[in-house]
Amino acid sequence: MNECYTEKPTNVSRGPEEQAASRGVTAFKGEKSFQRSNSFQRREKLPEERTASRGDNSHRSSGKKTSTEMEVYTVTVATGTSEYSGTNNYIYVTLVGENGESKRTLLDNPGLDFRRGAVDQYKVASPSALGSVMLVRLEKQRYWVEDNWFCRYVTVEPEDGGKMQIFPCYRWFVGDSKIEIREGKATTVKDDTSPKLLEHRKKELQERRETYRWITWAAGIPRCIDAKTEADLPQDARFENEKRSDFEHSLHYALLELSLKKFTIRFGKSWNDLEDFKRIFWKLRSPIAEYCMDHWKEDWLFGYQCLNGSNPRMIQRCQKLPDNFPVTAGMVQSSMADGTTLNKELKAGNIYLLDYAIMEGIPTNTIKGKPQFIAAPLCLLYQHPDDGLIPIAIQLEQTPGLDTPIFLPSDPPLAWLLAKMWVRHAEFQVFQLLSHLLRTHLVVEVFCVATLRQLPAVHPIYKLLAPHQRYTLEINCRGRTQLLSETGIFKRVVSTGGEGLLVLAQREYKVLTYRSLQPRFDFIDRGVTQIPNYFYRDHSLMLWDAIHSFVTGMVDLYYPTDQDVQKDAELQAWIRDVTQEGFTQLPNFGLKSKLSSREELSTLLAVVIFTPTAQHAATNNGQFDWCAWVPNTPCTMRLPPPTDKDAVTMEMIMATLPDVSQSCVQMAITWHLGRAQPDAIPLGQYPEQHFTERRALEMIDSFRKELKKIEEQILDQNAGLDLQYLFLLPSRIENSITI
Repeated sequence: MNECYTEKPTNVSRGPEEQAASRGVTAFKGEKSFQRSNSFQRREKLPEERTASRGDNSHRSSGKKTSTEMEVYTVTVATGTSEYSGTNNYIYVTLVGENGESKRTLLDNPGLDFRRGAVDQYKVASPSALGSVMLVRLEKQRYWVEDNWFCRYVTVEPEDGGKMQIFPCYRWFVGDSKIEIREGKATTVKDDTSPKLLEHRKKELQERRETYRWITWAAGIPRCIDAKTEADLPQDARFENEKRSDFEHSLHYALLELSLKKFTIRFGKSWNDLEDFKRIFWKLRSPIAEYCMDHWKEDWLFGYQCLNGSNPRMIQRCQKLPDNFPVTAGMVQSSMADGTTLNKELKAGNIYLLDYAIMEGIPTNTIKGKPQFIAAPLCLLYQHPDDGLIPIAIQLEQTPGLDTPIFLPSDPPLAWLLAKMWVRHAEFQVFQLLSHLLRTHLVVEVFCVATLRQLPAVHPIYKLLAPHQRYTLEINCRGRTQLLSETGIFKRVVSTGGEGLLVLAQREYKVLTYRSLQPRFDFIDRGVTQIPNYFYRDHSLMLWDAIHSFVTGMVDLYYPTDQDVQKDAELQAWIRDVTQEGFTQLPNFGLKSKLSSREELSTLLAVVIFTPTAQHAATNNGQFDWCAWVPNTPCTMRLPPPTDKDAVTMEMIMATLPDVSQSCVQMAITWHLGRAQPDAIPLGQYPEQHFTERRALEMIDSFRKELKKIEEQILDQNAGLDLQYLFLLPSRIENSITI
């Protein structure tokens, strides 16, 4: 049993309250080169700094007030735990209180300060009592070489025994910089009466809007962050060094290993036989991928993937056959259970449909001078009482006719197998570009940009959402440049690469609705609330209810009435930015530009957290499992769909499926994108402790306990199953989109 709900991740330092017994500086492996030597001494102060330092800290020796009756504060500063978080630059602090400011104090203890993971303590003097400290002003100045610094938090405690105040930071200090941070108590704009704090909110948002700007990457899809590449992003939105190194290494590793296989097998050639695909299964493996390799031809596994594969939101109940899908009762009678007919099963609600009409007429890719092909299939499925969900009829184009036969399980085995491959090929395009890219990555980016532009760090909704937007901007920038661009991986190996992927996304964006992002409505609207063994549905609803309950409690804590929601100017600016700037050209999206009640806000926040966590996990985490065996979910097809059932041969199948090179890249990229991330933060874990209030922390703890119950329930459901559905196990769901 995963213990992530009883202990915090071991690679994350404890919060300020938990650090009370561990104030010392610890050496960490992998620190900057000039910090590695234990004999290294901190840089000499400049003469004027030595004078200032003695003046500011002369009270240290006696611990008493000076003749000028200075007030003394104990200031604790926590440096980040990732690589290169520490600094050897000058760090200054000024405490800004209700009644004035402390002296600008150079923070410099004997030995080495601000090392990676360090929690350093200092004495800061003020000519008079400050009252409650409202702001902590931190400044970094260069010493010899530029050396960025990441600050986790600051605590301030009067030496006379007053209350300790916590100031979350979680910011990078880049270059000579000055940042003022607020106390951790979450406040809306109406809670701030101090002109100084109101001005701080205003200034912070002005700076953020200049830093985080909207841009249209392509017409007809959600707008995104104004950054051509990840290098254009501010440091606070970038991967940490360990994440960057792992991301780039894993991609290079997968491509290198499979490049060796290409030369070993026969570069750029077709396979001879389906068994040949096993030759690319070397080190990159998974239990589900190998299970799929053994059972992929079986109709029940085809049906299982419609419910619990990488695109579990495509299937819908069929109460009446589409006019362009002329399946007769006689065609499928051999697939029916004894004593029933197609019409009876339609009325009973046991017939389901996959309709890939969105694929019709999509421009196709050309790879190495050779055109690739797509289809827009219709697939009818039947919930058999004994065999489970099985396909019973497939038409590969939207327009019926002599050249568009309806394939049946009773057809020649190779014809039926190739028809299923074409459906799974359409599935690859739809799941990667629509269910995964558009409906999770791009949707979440809109909320991420709006949050950064419109909500200050002290706002309760910013604190709630920030952990669920970690790394999203960088991974999306990398996706646009490395996967989707004219030189990206999709252009190299996917049939909709290039112009096609954009046209496909534009079509889906036109029909995207806010309602469809809410899982309970999604299942109702698709008519799949009763279909058995739909683990994705069952687990999604458990997680949705837990998330919705959690955010409802948080909303009620900070918004006692609906009027409080309506009067929060920052919150209303946020929703306007989402609807009017992010989701442009969507008159039927269904999300209003004004929030009128706590219930509306709670549901929206549940969507904003469910989408990058559970929904992304459901579509992302299994892509290697279901796509590594290339014939099961091919990324491209090199011949057009068959028009004659009797003409299908093994030679035709092998000439249609991806060649050796394309297969290797498909396997590499799905492994790279679908693998568990080494720095993953599981759903409900918040190592960056933005909230400091007791009631908010209690709600977070209750949320974790509920997730632990869900984890145990899912594990119990899967016990003894040959094919387990664990993609929505809370410990395997990341807190944000990081890949």
